[in-house]
Amino acid sequence: MSTWEPRDPGFEQRIRESFVEQTIMATLGAELTRVEPGNIEVRVPFRSDLSQQHGFLHAGVLTTVMDSACGYAALSLMSPEAGVLAIEFKANFLRPAKGNIVARGTVLKPGRTINVCRADTFVENEGREILVATMLGSITTVVGREGIVG
Repeated sequence: MSTWEPRDPGFEQRIRESFVEQTIMATLGAELTRVEPGNIEVRVPFRSDLSQQHGFLHAGVLTTVMDSACGYAALSLMSPEAGVLAIEFKANFLRPAKGNIVARGTVLKPGRTINVCRADTFVENEGREILVATMLGSITTVVGREGIVG
């Protein structure tokens, strides 16, 4: 895990407040369980209404959670007036996901404008974690655009 220095001493509160505003996270039942500079953890309990036709969590659910984990990891290192938007990501689904998931977003390379992040998602199974998906994403810093903060 990388150690980064946040530009906003109030980054944790800002991220937690922003996360609550993401209604998609509430819809998924997601919980923000770790907020550190450059590192975010999001947990989602398994629910059958989030699954696809075979009973596995839908790829869209996994992608949504990984995207948020990457975005908030990047935001944790930005100045208080900044916002974030995903501009590109690639997700690899390594095995079907059935069970509670935890996504961990990490900043690989912070930048003034573009931040490269990774999110790994695990299914919790009998006390161990099994990697089910990974994402590599580019998150852009947005400053001075009305309505985009956090």
